[in-house]
Amino acid sequence: MSVRIDVIVASPLWSRTPEAEDAVMKAIAASETYFEPQDAEVSVLLCDDDEIRRLNARWRGKDAATNVLSFPSAGQNAAERHLGDIAISYQTLAREASDERKMILHHLSHLTAHGYLHLLGFDHETDDEAEEMEDLERKILADLGIGDPYGSTVAGQDQGAR
Repeated sequence: MSVRIDVIVASPLWSRTPEAEDAVMKAIAASETYFEPQDAEVSVLLCDDDEIRRLNARWRGKDAATNVLSFPSAGQNAAERHLGDIAISYQTLAREASDERKMILHHLSHLTAHGYLHLLGFDHETDDEAEEMEDLERKILADLGIGDPYGSTVAGQDQGAR
């Protein structure tokens, strides 16, 4: 049993990071190790700021680009459970990675794991929820050989998607 991952590259900007699709697959596979195996499907849209801004405005009422959006599925197909969709914007991801002095593929792995955890029902609306989610993200990324995404930057600001 495993999660089937459909990655859709919807922006030519992603050609700057040819390993992106592989990083997405590995991040979700690493995330799966912390949960009961299941037959399921996830779609990941690798897009640009214009597309993620449109999605954010339409579905969340926020007319702004963001790094990652998650859309958990409301229903289940009897044959295969579609967990939902994740969208990640190249420009916001690249800007954050640069600002936080992270490798772009490491930040992509973090955002993918973050989005996937949202599909599984995790959230960060309260401090307790955020702590639980961030702890899982740290474990998942450590399994991929990636350091703590919430460590401090040179300026002392927290890193990572939240």
